[in-house]
Amino acid sequence: MYHCAVHKLPQSVLAYIRRHELLRAGDRVGVALSGGADSVALLRILLELRHQLGIVLSVVHLNHQLRGAESDADEAFVRELAGTHGLELHCESADVKGHAAKEKLSLETAARQVRYKFFEKLLAEAKANKVATAHTLDDQAETVLLRLLRGTGLRGLAAIRPKLQVEDVGEEVCGEIVRPLLAARRAAAAEYLHAVAQPWREDESNQKLEFTRNRVRRRLLPLLQKEFNAAVVEKLGELAEIAHGEEEFWNRECNRLFSKIVSVSTPGWANFYYTAIPNAAPSAIDPAVFAKAKEPGPAMVNLTVNLTCLNALPLGARRRLIHSLSAFGIPLEFKDVERVLYLAQTEDEKQIHLAWGWKVVRHRNELQFLTADLRSEERVPSSYEYVLDVPGRVVAWEPRLAIEASIVEIAQGCNREQLIDASFAQRGLLLRNWRAGDRFWPSHSSQPKKIKELLQDRHITGSEKKRWPVVACGEEVVWLRGFGVRRDLQARGDTGILLREAEEE
Repeated sequence: MYHCAVHKLPQSVLAYIRRHELLRAGDRVGVALSGGADSVALLRILLELRHQLGIVLSVVHLNHQLRGAESDADEAFVRELAGTHGLELHCESADVKGHAAKEKLSLETAARQVRYKFFEKLLAEAKANKVATAHTLDDQAETVLLRLLRGTGLRGLAAIRPKLQVEDVGEEVCGEIVRPLLAARRAAAAEYLHAVAQPWREDESNQKLEFTRNRVRRRLLPLLQKEFNAAVVEKLGELAEIAHGEEEFWNRECNRLFSKIVSVSTPGWANFYYTAIPNAAPSAIDPAVFAKAKEPGPAMVNLTVNLTCLNALPLGARRRLIHSLSAFGIPLEFKDVERVLYLAQTEDEKQIHLAWGWKVVRHRNELQFLTADLRSEERVPSSYEYVLDVPGRVVAWEPRLAIEASIVEIAQGCNREQLIDASFAQRGLLLRNWRAGDRFWPSHSSQPKKIKELLQDRHITGSEKKRWPVVACGEEVVWLRGFGVRRDLQARGDTGILLREAEEE
């Protein structure tokens, strides 16, 4: 009975592959193999199914170089497993820590970026036309919960998609990333490996409770299963499936509504950037404005929304249409969409300001979204300030940063140097840009120093330096990006506040 139940897994995976059209005969599939149980199970299952599917398999491995000898041992295990089954191996190493430091990212986010860049490279070079990753139903449930906790809409609830198209540098589709195990439980994958006597590698970082996903995995989900619904993982997976279908409908509907209700135009001052100005002397273009226009930032376009048509729509459609404007680089969270809709229906206000220099103006029967005028404004404002609740999460659009604040126990394995004293939870924290005169005391320094000098020492310059983020309590900077928690304000008791750059899902 045990073996019968276990061996149903490959056939259930086959049914899922066919239902979602993940793989077709002739596909060259690179299996992303980390060495962990889920990815090893995926490889063994696809080996079992390859003749039925008519696919050619290879193995894909990226050594993240995060765990020293353990990472090298993972790579050796993958090489041996690929060799045992006579599969071609596509293997590279990457300095994830270096990438995280350079791009100012969390290790998890940096690892994901580097990994998917590797997949995209393999697809663009036609080494494979599909890359299969080992995301399971448990991963899906965790992702849905994480997004619920952080705040999300239907798009976020769709979580991990069964397949994802990948484009090359010419914006042509060059392949897909597929998730054949997305309907399978993690425990079933491990049972299958036991049944076929296949060993795997364990990653100790999956046990560390300082990572939010690990706390959801090891604490929240078991609690929900025990106290509320034993099938909560399956129910969250169903929610993701429903949300995915709803998203497909609303994407098409928003495209239809957009063409009827919204018009796009180029600001008069920005014509020089998109088209040559006829008979214009070179001196007619302000070099400073041209330099700003070349900086990364939102689209330099104005959008006009017909208010009569907008206000005639149901509330859900109005929200969707306004949120779809974020494709032009307009930062729109739920609270921003609600402010815009209020402006669209009231005479109390004539305009509101959004992040990244965007302004929304109500004019007669129109709602105008106006990009920053670079003749007098910055491409992306260098000054910003956001309230950071504890626990909570906030997105600062100007430095492209999301910060999570959570209360953790020292016993969870967090170093005190990573934690702000718990007393700050009630004192109010702000995520903002650093300001002239701000000082900070790094952990391994003998005394505080001006933030200006600390950034200069790190060769952080220009607009990046202006927008460099800090977390402050009143006039005191308690956290500085790239430096951590201020030395004299670190946790003293059994608990502390962990500030970390939020993981992108």
